Amino acid sequence: MSTTRTCQVLVVGGGPGGYPAAIRASQLGLDTVIVDKHGLGGACLNRGCIPSKAFIHAASRYEDMVRHAEKDEMGLKVAQPTLDIAGVVSWKDDIVSRLTKGVGQLLQSAKVEVLAGWAVFRNAKTCVVKTEAGETIKITAEHVILATGSREIELPFMPFGGDVIGSTQALGLTELPGKLVVVGGGYIGLELGIALRKMGSDVAVVEATDSILPGYDKELIRPVEMWLRKNKVELNTGCKAKGVIRVDDQTVLEFEDIKGKIHRIESDKVLVAVGRKPVTEGWGLENMGLDMDGPFVKINHQCRTAMRGVYAIGDLTGEPLLAHKAAKQGELVAEIIAGHRRAYNPVSVATVCFTEPELVGVGLTPAEARAKGEAVMTGKFPLAASGRALTMGGGMDGGFVRVTARQSDHVILGIHAVGKHISELSGEFAMALEMGATLEDIAGVIHVHPTLTEGFAESALTALGHPIHISA
Repeated sequence: MSTTRTCQVLVVGGGPGGYPAAIRASQLGLDTVIVDKHGLGGACLNRGCIPSKAFIHAASRYEDMVRHAEKDEMGLKVAQPTLDIAGVVSWKDDIVSRLTKGVGQLLQSAKVEVLAGWAVFRNAKTCVVKTEAGETIKITAEHVILATGSREIELPFMPFGGDVIGSTQALGLTELPGKLVVVGGGYIGLELGIALRKMGSDVAVVEATDSILPGYDKELIRPVEMWLRKNKVELNTGCKAKGVIRVDDQTVLEFEDIKGKIHRIESDKVLVAVGRKPVTEGWGLENMGLDMDGPFVKINHQCRTAMRGVYAIGDLTGEPLLAHKAAKQGELVAEIIAGHRRAYNPVSVATVCFTEPELVGVGLTPAEARAKGEAVMTGKFPLAASGRALTMGGGMDGGFVRVTARQSDHVILGIHAVGKHISELSGEFAMALEMGATLEDIAGVIHVHPTLTEGFAESALTALGHPIHISA
């Protein structure tokens, strides 16, 4: 069966950028259709952000139980716990299912027409959708929002399959690997590697650059390195994976160190986590007349492409590949289409790494600010001096909150932190930069006691030279 449909707004991709764009467009009175093939919520909700955080939380709970079984800590003692990883995956899947159904209900409430299928563009404004129900629908739209997202990078010499897995497969494991090698020491590889180490796997990491978590400064990643060493995670930095071979019925990863020497590590599973790339194939990008910026679709400050009436948002448009960036761009584009004067120009987009301990970065590091010619002042508050951090089992992991400000006017240029549960401060950090806050602004706000947010105020006081809860 073939039908034709026209609409004011067509959104391609139901991920964290696409579905907010569709909801906001419909709220503004625009006839809106959204097409999605791989599950509303996109990779973030179905295969990334949410399932990985559920997995990480379960791993941390299990680690805590093991520790209490081994030692009477906090006055708590438990029997030896057992891990059912298939049960963890089932619990994680239940959360994902509940949230994806919620996205569907939100779209329905907003009166957005949802088509489950794959869209292929014939030109910039017309596509053909083959739905899961077997229909073929030709859609012509006044405005198109491309939100196709990204997918895992697969190494050509080490494709996924068998014992070589990506993050999606790692989140669906039904058996705990005794030995795991992670290729890639970025946030995805380390988040999952640390979680599986907490569950009991022996873990080794192979990273091509000279440090784990490229993009974060040395001071910030030091507590993570401390945790990895303490928990006997083998780190091989400055090393390049060469491929997987079988030796005596055992999977073995070969890698080359900086001196050209080849090494081997036995493994039950090899997790390849070397990044993500935009989904640009299979939906007719070549027929749309868009300009490219390397592998990404080129956009301006309003997310407009080179083709009038066609917008692109989220991972399709370049770094940072973050769900919250995509969501904000989606809402913004819907408002632009509706005639509002809007532009995408955030001061900074916060990044969070859910390792052990967690990392948060907003704005410039001290080194980055100096490289831009800024004279800066910094303040660092150790979470070991935070009562709230200590009551939550943190503080003694080397965590801290660090603020970087311009020396001349005390305007905050960057905020970085590492510590248990520190990700929950990312919103306050981002708001401070977006509002152009000064050190005095933050120090002058009464922060609730006892909370981790007090560490932010104390870091500002430290930069100003008169901290209260640490010695100056």
